[in-house]
Amino acid sequence: MTIEAIKNAIVDLPESERKQLAEWFEELEEQAWDREMEKDFSPGGHGDHLLAKIDHEIESGNCTSLDEGLRRRRERDAK
Repeated sequence: MTIEAIKNAIVDLPESERKQLAEWFEELEEQAWDREMEKDFSPGGHGDHLLAKIDHEIESGNCTSLDEGLRRRRERDAK
């Protein structure tokens, strides 16, 4: 089956089935994204060095808690 045939079949679906298909496709894409993130941030992945950098920042105490960061942002935005 060609992509064009699939597109034509989708156009002919009732709206409720088209919505159901769209939801399924969105979930499929989210799962693919999750797999890519897991791959990228696993040992040896593209983002592995970023995780090491973050770990180093935390271990060296060169970081701010989320609460503190949000407080600072609110103060900055209030100015």
